[in-house]
Amino acid sequence: MNAAITATAKYLPDGILSNLDLERMLDTNDEWIRTRTGISERRILRDPEKATSYICGEVARQLLEKRGMKAEELDLIIVATMTPDMLFPSTACLVQDIIGAGNAWAFDLNAACSGFLFALNTGSRFIESGAHKKVMVIGADKMSSVIDYTDRSTAILFGDGGGGVILEPATTEGCGVLDNRMYCDGTSGKDHLLMKGGGSLHPATHQTVDDHLHYIYQDGRMVFKSAVTSMANVAVEIMERNGLTAENVSWLVPHQANQRIISATAERMGISSDKFISNVARYGNTTAGTIPICLAELDEENKLHPGSNLVLCSFGAGYTWGGVYVKWQ
Repeated sequence: MNAAITATAKYLPDGILSNLDLERMLDTNDEWIRTRTGISERRILRDPEKATSYICGEVARQLLEKRGMKAEELDLIIVATMTPDMLFPSTACLVQDIIGAGNAWAFDLNAACSGFLFALNTGSRFIESGAHKKVMVIGADKMSSVIDYTDRSTAILFGDGGGGVILEPATTEGCGVLDNRMYCDGTSGKDHLLMKGGGSLHPATHQTVDDHLHYIYQDGRMVFKSAVTSMANVAVEIMERNGLTAENVSWLVPHQANQRIISATAERMGISSDKFISNVARYGNTTAGTIPICLAELDEENKLHPGSNLVLCSFGAGYTWGGVYVKWQ
């Protein structure tokens, strides 16, 4: 039994942080940012009373409406995020409350930018095993809450937003989530992309706040190099494992971290620009939100059809990376 995606949805806040805005805040300029990242603007959830659970709640409501499903029908909610509202309870539990999904159990999963693919793989297993029939998987982050807007290396990259899917047993043979490859490398990745403060190693103190330990730290050069190689490799691996070619891949749906990484992955796969989705210019890197946002936009634009072959790939802190093959139902 395969798990099929039966609904998609996305939510992006109304607030916009443009490159011109950043010019007034940092030693940078619009051309420099666009040349190196492809990003022109990002969405920001400015209301201090709203956090990642709000983004997830907006996605969840849309998913239920689009599928014509009641919240009580859900068996499980998985939220992929690296910016939970708080360490506990989980953001997924907050979402369960927001939508009134009283019959569902819920948990968070943190694999940074790869979080949605890890969660999609996890949710699919519950469908494949027969344990559950209706699983909601959401990837969302309020990245503005962990960005130091005096740090040019990270402030230009990230935005807020999220997306999600509903998984159900496939009703068409040979369709659904068909294959995946997931990886991590803590040896290489643990020191180059991280947030040092807020956990049990460096709990919050005046000193950790003064030292900016509660913001993202990134060694951009090292992360870029690893991301280009890993995303391209796993995308090609998924193609080879499933007998896919550049001609019969309908869409490459890559993590939206940097336009150069996206283009390099597509080039390695032999995929032309009309077969990969890129919205990084408008939203920046929404980490766990990027891939489900892309899926929702493809769906909204009626670009997904029965039998469409999708290759999803991501790379994130950890390091974590992975690829998923979906044949659209």
